[in-house]
Amino acid sequence: MAAVWGCAPETPGGGGNSASGSVAMSRDDALVYAVDPDLDTLFIVDAKNPTSFKEVKVGRTPEKVLVAPDDTIYVANRYGRSVSVVRKGEASVSATIDVGVEPVGLAASSDGKTLYVVNSASRTDLDVGTLMAIDTATRQVKWEAVLGPDPRAITLLSNGKAMVTLFKSGDVVMVDLVKGQIEKSGSDVFVQLNRSALNLTTTGAAGGSAGFAGSRLPPQQGPQTRRPRGMEAITTNPEGTQVYVAALLSTDAVLNTRPTETNLGGGPGGGNGGFNPTPDGSSSGYGSTGPCGVASAVAAPALLTFDESGAAQVDDVLSCDGVIADRPPMMLVSNVPGVPVQGPTAIARDPSGTFLFIANRDSNNVSVIPTSGTVGGGFKVDFRGAPGDPRQQLVNVGAGPTGVAVAGDGKTAWVFNAFDHSLSKLSAEAGVVRQVQVQVLGGDVLPANVVAGRKLFFSAIDARMTNPGLGISCSTCHIEAREDGHVWNTTEGPRNTPSLIGKKLDQTAPFHWNGEFATVTQFMTHTMRDRMGGQGPSPQMEQQLMAFIMSVPTPDNPFTTQTPADVLARGKAAFDKAACGSCHAGTTMTDNRFYDVGTYVTRGEVTDRQQFLFHGGLNTPSLLGIARTGPFLHDGSAPTLKARILMGKEADRHGLTSRLSAGEVDDLVGYLRSL
Repeated sequence: MAAVWGCAPETPGGGGNSASGSVAMSRDDALVYAVDPDLDTLFIVDAKNPTSFKEVKVGRTPEKVLVAPDDTIYVANRYGRSVSVVRKGEASVSATIDVGVEPVGLAASSDGKTLYVVNSASRTDLDVGTLMAIDTATRQVKWEAVLGPDPRAITLLSNGKAMVTLFKSGDVVMVDLVKGQIEKSGSDVFVQLNRSALNLTTTGAAGGSAGFAGSRLPPQQGPQTRRPRGMEAITTNPEGTQVYVAALLSTDAVLNTRPTETNLGGGPGGGNGGFNPTPDGSSSGYGSTGPCGVASAVAAPALLTFDESGAAQVDDVLSCDGVIADRPPMMLVSNVPGVPVQGPTAIARDPSGTFLFIANRDSNNVSVIPTSGTVGGGFKVDFRGAPGDPRQQLVNVGAGPTGVAVAGDGKTAWVFNAFDHSLSKLSAEAGVVRQVQVQVLGGDVLPANVVAGRKLFFSAIDARMTNPGLGISCSTCHIEAREDGHVWNTTEGPRNTPSLIGKKLDQTAPFHWNGEFATVTQFMTHTMRDRMGGQGPSPQMEQQLMAFIMSVPTPDNPFTTQTPADVLARGKAAFDKAACGSCHAGTTMTDNRFYDVGTYVTRGEVTDRQQFLFHGGLNTPSLLGIARTGPFLHDGSAPTLKARILMGKEADRHGLTSRLSAGEVDDLVGYLRSL
């Protein structure tokens, strides 16, 4: 690495810098732009003198910033349903563009005339997100395309197309930017990752170019499979012909949920997926052999590569290549013993396209990795080097890094650390990347308990919370304190990750689908010590974690305030007619009791085990904030609210739904999505 990373000539189609997430740079590298969601602020920082900076108030909860080719700055305000426009040289917002629900991705055309905005959800249909093309001169929407559930990041290709990630589904969507329509709704990434486990003999079998969207796959494919989740960040090589996506690969291995049950699941390549008892009988947490044989968490950080047609170029997780000449390693690993890599949230390349920089929020570091198995004069990089191998570098930064930008000189990078409001400057000398400067840009405005609880929640390195060797944080499953859309296979049965926010969690004990934890203390102790391998929470940590969870706003939902009164009235009448309130009762929308609603899984590789249904049924979940938390049910078998109501409708196993007409079902859905 020392011989090759330095000032590199521009490649055709390459920009002056590369950036992703919460930080960007001016085209001449003179200014660094960072957005702070706590402070609703855009910081404009002098790159030569970072102590000199200006503050610009933008919209609510800014999370992404983009510098267009004409040096116009665009800020996506996630909870503001808007994009703020700031002109270079100005320290104020010149315009605000209204967009969709939770704008989470930005890109600009090479001529700067079109701004592309990814909205996590549509204002009219929360089950899907959209891509807007906006004329930057008139700020009018030229077209809007429906993408699929929960889209996130976008990158532009060289062929007039764009690729957008689907956050929870773990897939990518191809969009024709000329026609303004979807060209491919998914890829073959799941199939290519799991060729051996699916018993495929050719790389093109069972999927091909049409591929699968993650939500259309069966919930269980066997104990050896891994499926992408948490696709937060995406970028391309300088030519726009190869795409890199940061993701988590969540296991389908059977996870043991009690220390007394070991070696009950897994299978070849999956490990036992369960507990690793320590000599004193306690547990070091979920342990498994991860993809490509590397030690990893149940959701291992990965770098997935696609070509410009949308075809996945990834390893079979059971049979990985050691050296791949034309693409980077698939697994993100640490070269520092005991220090994990977890929570990749932003990805940027150096101008030459030789290296990638990945900001890892949950482990407070940045991975620097080569984009191919050969660099600089044919020097071969063995991606499966031993721990301590410098060919995947890891650089410690501040708390909660959410953005990274690489300067045009190829020697300087900037990282914004969201949890301590600081900007880290990274510098490469003799091929080694180091943090050389930290500039604090703002202070905490949230309560002290919330600030501390957030750092605990997102930490994969705090030994009180987790075994750092496993690289698990609370947000590994509860991404953004929401849910990962993954159905985890356990010895008790399939278990869909529930969202933690907006549910009045402090009032809804007992906890878990089985309701085995009567108090928050029991719930947190089990999760941290037995699942994550940490030392366990103190009373103060419990307070801090609960303070953070209770502070996180529910996903933005226009139907909460904009559903017409007559629709709400009809929906509430349907809710009452079907006797939904007999279980989903009170201000928490749950009676905290247990029922058999006809959803037990009795067939397949993973079934519900009756002996673990301690209370004779499953815990009634709260309906608060339910609209954007699909898939639904404990096994994730209902992709939408309407699908749930229609499942077994005539049997009246889940309310008296047989009483409802088709119109009343729609009214009920309208009411539920307003909660």
